Parts: sequence; structure tokens; C-alpha cells
Amino acid sequence: MLVKILLLLVFFGVMVAVGVYSRKHATDVNGFVLGGRSVGPWLTAFAYGTSYFSAVVFVGYAGQFGWRYGIASTWIGLGNAVIGSLLAWVLLGRRTRVMTRYLDTKTMPDFFGKRYSSRALKIVASIIIFIFLIPYTASVYNGLSNLFGLAFDIDYKYCVIAMAVLTAVYVILGGYMATAINDFIQGIIMLIGIVCVIGAVLSGQGGFLEAIHKLANVTSAESDVPGVYASFFGPDPLNLLGVIILTSLGTLGLPQMVQKFYAIKNEKAVQTGTIVSTFFAVVVSGGCYFLGGFGRLFGDQPGIVVDGGIKYDMVIPTMLNTLPDILIGVVIVLVLSASMSTLSSLVLTSSSTLTLDFLMDTVMKKSDEKKQLLTMRILIVFFIVISVIIALDPPDFIAQLMGISWGALAGAFLAPFMYGLFWKGTTKLAVWVNFIFAVGITVSNIYLKFIASPINCGAIAMVGGLIIVPVVSLITPKLKKEDVEHAFACYEEEVQVTKKTSLQEEEV
Repeated sequence: MLVKILLLLVFFGVMVAVGVYSRKHATDVNGFVLGGRSVGPWLTAFAYGTSYFSAVVFVGYAGQFGWRYGIASTWIGLGNAVIGSLLAWVLLGRRTRVMTRYLDTKTMPDFFGKRYSSRALKIVASIIIFIFLIPYTASVYNGLSNLFGLAFDIDYKYCVIAMAVLTAVYVILGGYMATAINDFIQGIIMLIGIVCVIGAVLSGQGGFLEAIHKLANVTSAESDVPGVYASFFGPDPLNLLGVIILTSLGTLGLPQMVQKFYAIKNEKAVQTGTIVSTFFAVVVSGGCYFLGGFGRLFGDQPGIVVDGGIKYDMVIPTMLNTLPDILIGVVIVLVLSASMSTLSSLVLTSSSTLTLDFLMDTVMKKSDEKKQLLTMRILIVFFIVISVIIALDPPDFIAQLMGISWGALAGAFLAPFMYGLFWKGTTKLAVWVNFIFAVGITVSNIYLKFIASPINCGAIAMVGGLIIVPVVSLITPKLKKEDVEHAFACYEEEVQVTKKTSLQEEEV
């Protein structure tokens, strides 16, 4: 217990120290929200990766999908790496940095407002972000409850409050730069921790080959195919594909993820960030789902099967229950790192969006930078308080909140943002139609349940948007030609590069 408490105290102390150190970078709006657009490659890559994966992934999703699909759930982690990290950086990294700086936009709603010449789009996008990031944040806290019950005799509510207060302190003090530096530290912890945990759990089952052999002999009422949980695609490949789409493709439209590209410093940051964030996702996300794939080997342990139903949030904690105390301490710090990095990104995105894109366009039109910074800091506290209240007294469906949030946010923003970067023909009305479609199908499905899984509903919202935006754009009025040409002029600016970067034709 002493070791675990010491690990937590050191962890908390470092986080606060980083916040104090980063105060000098948070003296204006640009510094507080984007770190002055001067964040280096490693910090940007780790900020992206750690914002991606939280306790919801490690505890909730890894346990739930590992139980359902067995070792095939590893495909989710690999999809996160290839689509959610590699493809996102290749497609969006450079173009996002170039156009957002040229248009002088600091948030995703601000981008919509200037790219599509619509103040109303900007305001509505900011409202969507604020509403749907709250349940996402609450689900991040919820992922910690069972692990803290495993490691400490401390009421879960005190852990949630302590985590919320600590996150608020370093984000309020240092803004984006404090978040990025802490994300780097937390990312290192996550990389080391997941490798140690996988090794320890498999060792307890007699090693990797023995664990696979045991998993191949598992039977269940869901499938009568022998060895299906140790197979390549698992018992339900179609639904597995839906999970991969939601958790991977969704990052290309999530504001807290895309905003990392706004802060990129230079070309090297794009190249290094692409490699580092992809590697990070392979190890962390691939490792989480790979570990969860062995969850059925622990199905006879108390706590997982309750009244004939599966408590998915107990699968991973049960797997870790037999680990030595020092490793349990590592796991606690690992999950705290994953959760706090995601939480800091969410609260910063939410507060900056509501301040810059909603309040500044409605009731604070004449406020100076000092008032804007103060407002953002107040809203960080407000946002955290609301999410803590939900996490302490959660509704029955809190386990599905992340899927609902991802579906609404990524469904609404993915297609308009991506097409806005690449295609001059995207229209304002197409963006409105997509907003209505994505939010409408996600919210109505909560009550009507015409799509059984919120995961599949979110995947449909995203893929549907990729079809809706170009189709509606072809049949609706175009934006003013001069506005579109102005936005895309940034890509035509010429820069000088060395020959090791680009070969030029030489006169013979």
C-alpha cells in the first residue's frame, strides 16, 4: 500500500510542477489554447496518442470487446493505429496546420465558421461539442472506479474528485503546453505499463502459447464454433468491423484530436509525429485489446458474471487481481495517466470552444484577451464539475456514453472538416444536413434503439456523413468563389526546401 501511495504522490507532484512551469506559455489566448503553435514533434505525437486512449479503452472497451471477440479484438487496436493515427496524420496533419493558420482559426467551430463563411455554423458546432464532450468526460472517470476498488480502500468518489482537481490545476495554470508536456510523461508511463501488465498476465497463464491453447478450448452460449475466441476474426466479424470504424475513423473528426494538428510547429513535427503516434497506438491500443482478448480465461472468477449477465468493466480488474502489489501500483498510474491526459484534452477543448466560438460571438463581443483567458479558466472548472456530478451519480447507460459521444461528434464533424480541407465544392448546406443527420440519428437511437448497438450507430453516422456531404454539395448552392479561393490559396504558397526533401528538375 505504501508503494502504491508513493507512486501516486510522485505522479501528482510531477503533474502540478509541469503546470507551474508552463504558466509562461499561457499568457495569451493563442498560447493557452495552442501553445503558440510551436509544439515539437514528440510532444504533439504523444499529446495525440494519450488523448486517444483513456481508462474507457483500457478498462471498458478492452474488457467488453475482448470478451465478445476474443483475441480477434486485437484488430481494433491495429485499426486504431493504422486508421486513427497513421491515416489521420497523413491525411489531415499538414493540411490542417496550413489552412487553420492561414484562416487564423484556433478551434474546429472557428474553422467551420471561416471556411464556410457562416457564423451560425460556428455557434452550433460549439454547442454540439460542449454537450457531447460532457458524457464522454464522465465515462473517463467511470473507467477508474473498479481499478481503484481493487487497489485501495478509498471510496471511488474521493478518487474522482482528486483526479478532477489535479487536472483542473495544471490545465488552468499552463493551458495546452502543460497538457502536452504532461501527455508526454503520461505516454511514457502508458507504454511501459501496458508491456509489463501483458507480460505478467500471460505469465500467470503459463505463457503466451499456453494462454492461446486455453482460450481455444473456451466454449460459450454465444458461439458453438470450436476455438472461435482464439481465431483470426472471432465469432462476429461484422460487428467487430463496426467497432474498428467507430474507434478508428472517429478520430479524424473529434475536435480534441484534430486540434492537436493546429499546434504543429513545422514539417519535421508532421513526419516524426506520424511515426511516433502510430507506434504509440500499436503498443498501447493494440496491447489493451490484446490483453482483453484473454478475458474469458478468467470467467470463473467472482465479479464478472453477476445474475447471469457479464459486467464488462470487471473483466480487466479481475485479470489484474492476482498481480503483485508493485504491478498493481503501475497499473493504477497507467490508467490515471491515460484518463488524465484524455480529460485535460477534453476540458481544454470544451472551454476554449465555448468561449471563443459561442460567447465571443454572442455576449462577449468586446472582451479583451485577459477576459477571454479568465472565462476559459472558469469554464474549465464548470465543465469538470458537471462531469464529476454525472460520474458520481451515473445513469444506467454510462458504459455506452463514450460510444454515443464519439458517434455524435465524429459523425457531425468528420466529413465537413475533411472535405473542407480537400474539396472546394463543399457547401454550407451540406454541412448543416450532416450536422442534423449525425446528431439526430445518435440521439434518437438512445431512446428508440432502432440500431441495437450505439457503436454501430456511431459508425453509420460517420460513414453516412462521408456520403451525404458530397451528394448534398452537388445539388446545393455553392459558396462565393472568392471566399473558397481565399481559403485554398494557402496551399499554393511556395516554400524553399532542400534537395533531400524534394528533387527539382535541372536544366540540361
